[in-house]
Amino acid sequence: MLSFAAILLAATFTRPLERVSTLDSARIQSAFDARVAMLIYESPLTVDYYARPYRIVPGVCELPETSADGLVYRFRIREGKAVTAQDMVRSLERLRDPDIVSPAAWILKSVDTITALDKRTVEIRLKRPHHAFPWLMAIPSTAVRREDGTGTGPYELASWRKNHEMVFRRREPTTNGFDTVRYLVIDDVSTQWLMFLRGEVDFLGEVSRDNWDVVLGRDGKLDPALEAEGVRLYSEPTLESAYIGFNHKDPVLGSNKKLRQALCSAFNFPEWEKFYSGRILEANGPVPPGVEGRLERPFPYAFDLERAKRLIAEAGYPNGIDPKTGRRLTLTLSLGHANQDFRESGELLASFFEKIGVKLELRFYTWDAYLKAVNEGRVQLYRMAWVGDYPDAENFLQLFHSRNFNPGPNHSYYGNPEFDVEYDAAIAASGREERNAHWLRCQEILQEDCPWIFTNYNKKNVLIRRRVGNFIPTDFFLGQEQYFTLVGE
Repeated sequence: MLSFAAILLAATFTRPLERVSTLDSARIQSAFDARVAMLIYESPLTVDYYARPYRIVPGVCELPETSADGLVYRFRIREGKAVTAQDMVRSLERLRDPDIVSPAAWILKSVDTITALDKRTVEIRLKRPHHAFPWLMAIPSTAVRREDGTGTGPYELASWRKNHEMVFRRREPTTNGFDTVRYLVIDDVSTQWLMFLRGEVDFLGEVSRDNWDVVLGRDGKLDPALEAEGVRLYSEPTLESAYIGFNHKDPVLGSNKKLRQALCSAFNFPEWEKFYSGRILEANGPVPPGVEGRLERPFPYAFDLERAKRLIAEAGYPNGIDPKTGRRLTLTLSLGHANQDFRESGELLASFFEKIGVKLELRFYTWDAYLKAVNEGRVQLYRMAWVGDYPDAENFLQLFHSRNFNPGPNHSYYGNPEFDVEYDAAIAASGREERNAHWLRCQEILQEDCPWIFTNYNKKNVLIRRRVGNFIPTDFFLGQEQYFTLVGE
């Protein structure tokens, strides 16, 4: 007979996760925070786990009624949901509360008023039509919380040993799902890998490059030994755009477009791709493939070492020498992790810049300190990725509008009046074709301005054990554990 501990373990889904900084949906700063939020809360709307192409479906609310002019949305809280219209109003208003300074305040940029019409009905009036507004109401930061901070999500927090372990218990018993979800903070990727091989974790959201050859044979197929154990591999593109950001408040980088173009041209994507074992895609800008309004033309400042050398000279640093000091130009890249992957990839990036005479120094932070430094513009270069909240170019291009400086998503403090005009024209456009024309022009401006080094688009490489059923690869993975089934060994 199984012991109680064994029974509990059998109904527990376990996976590694990076450090979570907050349980407060209004203060979410990372995908890790958002993953936790979507276990314990529900947003007004959500993304269908099963439908392709993606579509919006009811969350804590039914699909809204919309006025003919697109300015008024009326949401009705679904029967059986233990929250009120006032809970929803309060939750959304927290995003624009000046005392909270929410990183997600941008979600409500187009919103005028949020009103509870009765106990279960909320009316949201917009300042201007916004074609993607229903998608905004599916973002984790819009989660509806009761006044005491609790939610109506599929799980509730059972325990939290900060920077070590989080355990969530399903609110309602399930017959074939996981009653418990357990997140472990495991910094060392080798330890993660060994725990997966021993069956101590069910899921690896990313396979480290050091273990990639063990996972795949020369034929590109899953290793037979892993396959025999019932391990499954899913590998596909994602709505994730990775980049090295330039801080445009910085006096060296912010005003010197030629320097930014030189650094972009010095970025050796073929070597970067080799470093990541071919598990990434080359980027031509911030908008990844599969997104409405994406520009398809090649990036004009892709890797070209000779051009990079010409541009660094035109930028005022011939052979990388700063004429003011007679010494090499030295730049600093800030990183939020100090693990082997970040150290080695940082050193690789430094070797790219070395070829045009520029010295790159690496500065490592704890994750929370890193986010604070980036948000406050106290870094020179920084490494980040943006995971799309919805498949529209706007979600990626908003990162460059000047009105979205901290606490908004424009971490680079990039500002260009021409870009802002095109972006605002896209938002105001009456039709898809007109809107996409403005999105394309926005991307052309960014390709020339080089506000980031567009390093790559990420591929998702997931390993999952046999006991986890009903896993469907998705870009909208937050809260997906509620759909998993427990398969008998």
